[in-house]
Amino acid sequence: MRPIPEIAFALARAHEALHDPKPATALYEPYHDPVGFPTIGYGHLLSREPWAPLDRWAPITEAEADALLSRDMARAADAVLRFIAVPLADGQFAALVDFTFNVGAGNLESSTLRRVINRAEYGEAPRQFRRWVFARGVKLPGLVRRREDEIALWIGRAAREP
Repeated sequence: MRPIPEIAFALARAHEALHDPKPATALYEPYHDPVGFPTIGYGHLLSREPWAPLDRWAPITEAEADALLSRDMARAADAVLRFIAVPLADGQFAALVDFTFNVGAGNLESSTLRRVINRAEYGEAPRQFRRWVFARGVKLPGLVRRREDEIALWIGRAAREP
């Protein structure tokens, strides 16, 4: 497996920042993401049942949050390697790993983003990233910022397209 660039982890941590720990315990509680899915740590999805009661899940430590992020990013990287058939620079790979971590492997697989990349239309990718800023039909400022950060990674390496 291709190593995941550290910048991909940094991007995920920046956009999926840990919520304040529970006082006196340094434990991080589950929370609902912007569309109501139970989540914990750095955006680790606990359930696809919207607004499920959070007391089903125990709080976690920062080390546990880091371990979940590592596993989730490894799954996202594996999906990128499965679905992208053209060479990618490290920044491009990092951008796609973060994107896939955020939207899911199934969405990468069915996306126009994947199709344009696999046609080696590297310059078209930023426009496609920008289409992924909605959650349940609502444009979220956090997703706009995240996609722009992914695009910056993508473009930063685009001059050295493989």
